[in-house]
Amino acid sequence: MASRLFLLRHAKAGWALPGMRDFDRPLDPSGIADAAATGIAMQACNFVPDLTLCSSAARARQTLEGIAAHADTGRTVFLDSLYSEDAAGYLKIIQQSGATGSLLVIGHNPMLEDLAMAIATEGENHARANLHAGFPTSGLAVIRFANPLATAALGQGFLEAFLIPGEL
Repeated sequence: MASRLFLLRHAKAGWALPGMRDFDRPLDPSGIADAAATGIAMQACNFVPDLTLCSSAARARQTLEGIAAHADTGRTVFLDSLYSEDAAGYLKIIQQSGATGSLLVIGHNPMLEDLAMAIATEGENHARANLHAGFPTSGLAVIRFANPLATAALGQGFLEAFLIPGEL
């Protein structure tokens, strides 16, 4: 059974105010607009996850809100671990998610970029060029697997698309 993984880096956040934890940084106005544009693009492309795993950090939660205003994001689970895990930890979370068809992960860099590069070694040329140029805020990697996400592994994904704010 084929599956699809959507890896989304949170939208652009403002700098932390004095005394504010990095975890609590909110989106800035361009981040709010980019999250909405990503949601509109997801809806237009019919990128609909069965389940969304979202970092509990404020900027990730606000990104989800911006997307969900325009697109179906399925059932949502918030995880503190998506703020602190490395790429290998992200892969383990994805494998254990229980998602059967498609999964959206809203998280942080460098974990998302490292993971996308490691699992999607093949893909559409334009998408691969965009990914190799870096994983910007509001960037969305769409990765297809021939098997369920429970068995997702390095080098087994195919990068179908890589949406970036400048192209939406």
